[in-house]
Amino acid sequence: MPTQLFIVDDHYMVIEGIHSLLKDEKGMEWLGHATNAASCMAFLQKQQPDVILMDINLPDVSGIELCRLVKEKYPAIFVIGLSTFNQYSLIEKMIASGASGYLLKNATREELVEAIQTVSNRKTYFSKEAAQTMRKDDSLKIVLTRREKEVLELIADGMTNNEIAQKLFISVTTVETHRRNLLTKFDAKNIVSLVKTAIQLQIIQ
Repeated sequence: MPTQLFIVDDHYMVIEGIHSLLKDEKGMEWLGHATNAASCMAFLQKQQPDVILMDINLPDVSGIELCRLVKEKYPAIFVIGLSTFNQYSLIEKMIASGASGYLLKNATREELVEAIQTVSNRKTYFSKEAAQTMRKDDSLKIVLTRREKEVLELIADGMTNNEIAQKLFISVTTVETHRRNLLTKFDAKNIVSLVKTAIQLQIIQ
C-alpha cells in the first residue's frame, strides 16, 4: 500500500514545489491539499491520509493548534510540521501538539522522502537544522501531548484500554494508538518499562 500524503499550506508555490518533488516517488500517493485549517478538517471527515505535511503559519488557525486538533480526532495520522523558522520553541510546541516530525521549507527531496518514511515507521524525524537546534537547547526531551499524558497517567493507575476509553470518552482504538505512540516515544518494550521510565523522568508521579 502506498503512503498517502496530504499538505496544508496557504502558499501555492510551496504546495506545487513539494508536489513536484514527490510526484514521481514510488510508494507515495498524493491525496491533495488544503490552504487553511477549516478546509483541512473538512477533507479529513471524508478521507484520512497517512501523513500530513503541515505549515505552522496558517491564515485561520496556527499549524500547532491544527496539529493538536488532527491528532485528537485522528490519532493514527502522522503530522510533519513545515516552517521557514528554525526555532526551538516552535519545534517543541509542534511536537507537543502531536507532530512526528519537523522540516524546514528549504528541505531537499531526499529529506522529504526520509521524513515521510521515518514518521510512517512511528519514529520522529527532524531536519538537520532542526535537530541541531534541539541539541543546542539540551538533549531531545520526551514531549507528550495533553491526551498522551492523560492516557499515560491512567495506564500507570492500572486501568485497562476499555476503562481508559470510557473515562476519556474516546474509542478503544484511539487508546490503543496512544499506547503504541507512548511505547515508541519512550522506546519501551512493555507497559511496565514505560511507566517506570515516565516516573524516573518525573513526567508522572
